[in-house]
Amino acid sequence: MNKDKKKILVVDDIEINRIVLSDLFSDKFDVLEAENGEMALKALETHRHDISIILLDLVMPVMDGFEVLRRLNADGTIKNIPIILITSDNDEENTLMAYGLGVSDFIRKPFNPDIVLKRVYNTIDLYSYKNYLEQKLIEQREELEKQNERIKQFNLFIMDALSTTVEFRSLESGEHIKRVRLLVKRILTQMVEHYPLSIDEIESISSASVLHDIGKIAIPDAILLKPGALTKEEFEIMKTHTIRGCEILESLNYVQDKDYYKYCYEICRHHHERWDGRGYPDKLVGDAIPIWAQVTSIADVYDALTSKRVYKGAYTHEEAVAMILKGECGQFNPKLIDSFEKIKDSLKNMVVHAD
Repeated sequence: MNKDKKKILVVDDIEINRIVLSDLFSDKFDVLEAENGEMALKALETHRHDISIILLDLVMPVMDGFEVLRRLNADGTIKNIPIILITSDNDEENTLMAYGLGVSDFIRKPFNPDIVLKRVYNTIDLYSYKNYLEQKLIEQREELEKQNERIKQFNLFIMDALSTTVEFRSLESGEHIKRVRLLVKRILTQMVEHYPLSIDEIESISSASVLHDIGKIAIPDAILLKPGALTKEEFEIMKTHTIRGCEILESLNYVQDKDYYKYCYEICRHHHERWDGRGYPDKLVGDAIPIWAQVTSIADVYDALTSKRVYKGAYTHEEAVAMILKGECGQFNPKLIDSFEKIKDSLKNMVVHAD
């Protein structure tokens, strides 16, 4: 038997039928013979990847053709190897059942050898082309996934670079935005018990969160870098960074991904809103504040508390958590507080401050 030669599996309990079919294809194929379903399955275990087609009888001892079809359906073989029934069974119900189990074609006994040859070769060609197209689709899908991942990583790099520009202007290390992104992802992952978000949505939101303070690039240095408390007038100017950030986003005319743009815009505008309506700039109340903005807000507050800034020293993790849970940093969504409290211990070592 030639190892490089493709094979046909002939399954029939009548020896003369196997001989006739073997003689038809022996010049182009190695022909494997099986006199019942069990023998056919054993042949498949050994030669599965070399078999081009199965010629199958229905009525056989030990294991009939229908059971063979059920087994090949169960393990997925029938998707890759075509099966033609060569049978004397004329029952229409059995014919429909066989087609339902994935049979490619029927040839009735007694058969015309020339017709069998044509139909078998046509079926093999069709399946080969189908498998070729499916493989090409798989390769194209894999390449698209790789391209999307490259684009995603490039976009993330640009987002980090843009946001880090603001952080450096604030005389900070640039690590704040990276920590906020990690915190947002961690908190959102816990929040799915309250708000159903997919893994892709969580990834997009955490990525978008790095732009939350992009509007600070428009705030004068005298206010942005002031080491002490801001005056009322200065604080009003500082608050405009939420609006200025949205103006920057609008000027970019980004339409590639509307959902992603929405996350960026709403986080930028609403990450200083508060559950009780005492935030800014729009004084939104409760769930009128998008959940992605709410989560970015608590992540931003936690990191700001535990980081050294020009106007303050760093609080410990325990102090920061206590201040947030006691409402000293403004009121947050009770569900958000519940999720934050459940993961508070994991936050301490999740990020390393470089300030």
